[in-house]
Amino acid sequence: ANTHCYDLGCSLGAVTLSMRQRINQPDCDIIAIDNSPAMIERGQQLLKSDQSSTIPVKLVCADIQDVAIDNASVVVMNFTLQFIPLEQRLTLIKRIYEGLNHGCVLILSEKVAFDEEARQDFHVDSHHDFKRANGYSDMEISQKRSALENVLIPETIATHQQRLKDAGFAFSDVWFQCFNFVSLVAVK
Repeated sequence: ANTHCYDLGCSLGAVTLSMRQRINQPDCDIIAIDNSPAMIERGQQLLKSDQSSTIPVKLVCADIQDVAIDNASVVVMNFTLQFIPLEQRLTLIKRIYEGLNHGCVLILSEKVAFDEEARQDFHVDSHHDFKRANGYSDMEISQKRSALENVLIPETIATHQQRLKDAGFAFSDVWFQCFNFVSLVAVK
């Protein structure tokens, strides 16, 4: 109660909406941040259509690296850290850690890389097969890969967990994985 929940890199607001519908603590609010005005606008539309909760949501158009995190019980960062320059990632994770209350959590979802070439190839190929099975053409898959090359920089699970440890988190665990996409929970 009386804490903030953050959705860093909130995109269209799906996670924000999910949190809003499930929070049952009094006096909590959600702060959803994205650096795209179009995403914030779409998020506002989504939240306006939701009448299931009275939990207040503040949508903020800003760079997550410039926003203070304080009195947080939950911070969610889904597929956002991978777009932050490598040398700035630890600083951001430390800032999140410092803004979390004791015993509270960071939920971090990322595309990951694997050290072993065979394992990396297996997961990437499996993901591409999944895309094809869902109607994506080889051209669309190739274009998406090209668009993200040198922009999305994945790291290994071990690298993420070491960074979380270095930032001060008591522990972190992978709680979900599908192909080369994982979600970790880190506890302060």
